[in-house]
Amino acid sequence: MKGVNAMHPLKRLIADRKSGKPRGVYSACSASPYVLEAVIQRAVETGTEALIESTANQVNQFGGYTGMAPDNFAAFVDGVARKYDFPRDRLILGGDHLGPLTWQSEPEASAMEKSEELIRRYILAGFTKIHIDTSMRVSDDNAALRLSDEKISARAARLVKKAEESYVQLKARDPGALRPVYVIGSEVPIPGGVQEEEAVSVTKPEDFKKTVDAFKAAFEEYGISDAWDNVVAVVVQPGVEFGDEMVHEYDRSKAKALVGALKDYPELVFEGHSTDYQTSEKIREMVEDGIAILKVGPALTFAQREAMFALAMMEEELLYGNKNVELSNFRAVLEKAMFDNPSYWKKHYHGERNTLAFKCKYSFSDRCRYYFPEPQVRQAIGRMMGNLRTTKIPLSLISQYMPVQYAKIRKGMLCVDPEALLRDRIINTIDKYLGAMEP
Repeated sequence: MKGVNAMHPLKRLIADRKSGKPRGVYSACSASPYVLEAVIQRAVETGTEALIESTANQVNQFGGYTGMAPDNFAAFVDGVARKYDFPRDRLILGGDHLGPLTWQSEPEASAMEKSEELIRRYILAGFTKIHIDTSMRVSDDNAALRLSDEKISARAARLVKKAEESYVQLKARDPGALRPVYVIGSEVPIPGGVQEEEAVSVTKPEDFKKTVDAFKAAFEEYGISDAWDNVVAVVVQPGVEFGDEMVHEYDRSKAKALVGALKDYPELVFEGHSTDYQTSEKIREMVEDGIAILKVGPALTFAQREAMFALAMMEEELLYGNKNVELSNFRAVLEKAMFDNPSYWKKHYHGERNTLAFKCKYSFSDRCRYYFPEPQVRQAIGRMMGNLRTTKIPLSLISQYMPVQYAKIRKGMLCVDPEALLRDRIINTIDKYLGAMEP
C-alpha cells in the first residue's frame, strides 16, 4: 500500500462498486487482543484486508480507557499482524468518532483544541481511515437546540484541515505514507448501542443531501477543497440498532429512499454503525444497497464472552473438586469486577440486582468488554486457560458447549486448544460479514 501512486483500499472499493461489483468491507472496532487476533487470523486465511478501528474514547492522546495513545494502539495491532505474518499493506487502521466526543463537558475552545491534537496524533501514527464526528454538543452549545449542519460541518472542516496538515508532516518523514481518507456525517448512533429500547428512524434523503452540501461548503470555506476528493463515506442511520435484548434488523424497503439518494453521489458510499447482530442476509442486503462499510464491535466481544463462559463451564465440569487445582471462577470474578465499578454500565442497564446481574453477563450491549483488561479479570482468564491446557478437554464436552467448534475439530479444521476455540467462536461472527462483502 506504500508508494506515491498507491490507491487507498476504500477508494479501490468505490471504484469496484462503480464498475458493477457491489463490494463492501467490515470494520472491527475493538481493542480486545482476542478479537484482533481473530480478525487478523481470518484475514490471513481468506486473503482479505483487515480494517481495524479504535474510537476516541478508547484511544486518545491521554490514553483513553485502554491506556493507549494512537501510536501505542498502532504498535499493538502491528504486533498482532507480525505474529500472524500478515502483510502490513493489507492492514487498514481507522479512527472512529474523532472529535470532541470525550470532551463534551468542556467549552468549544478547549474541546476543539484537544480534538485537533487527537486528529494529529492519529494521522502521525499511520491511521488512514478517519471518521470525523462533530455531531455532539459541547458545554457552551445551547442544550435545547440541535446543532446545525453548518456548525457541525465547520468544526469537522477544521479537524480535516488539521489532518491534512499532519499528513504533510507525516509524508516529510515517510514519503510513501498513504494519504488518509475521510468519513463524515452527523447522524451518528451512540457508540456501543442504545441506552433504551427505542424506535430507530432511517435518515431522510434530504438530510443526507444537506449534510453532504454543508460539509462540501465548509471544506471550501476552510481552503481544503482538495480534501473533498478523499471523502469516501457518509455515516447514516439505515435503521439498524441493538439494545439489551433486541436487534433492529435492516429493512431495505424502509431504507429505499435513502439508498436511492446515494445514486447522485457515485464517489461515496454509506457507512453503517451498530450493524452488530445483523443476520448474514441483512448484511448482504446492506452491502448491495450501498451501506458498504459496516462497523461491528460489541458483537465480536459478545462472541468472545460467550466462548469464555463456555470454557469456564468446561473448566468447572473437568476440575471441580480437584484439590490440586485452583479454579478460575471466571464468571464470578467478572461479575464482581462489574459491580465493584459500575461506571461502564450504569447508564445502560436498569432494574433490580438480579436483572442487572443478568444484563451484565448477557446484554447485547456487552458492557462487560470494558472489564476484560481489569487485572483480576485478566488473571482469571489466564488461570482458566492454563487449567484447560493442563487437562485433556473431551470432545463430548466441546460438543456440549461449543458445537460449531466441535464440528470443525472433527473435520480436522481446528485444534483442541482453549485459545484456538475462543478465537474460532469470534470467527463465527466475522464470517457472517466476510461472506457478504464480495459479490
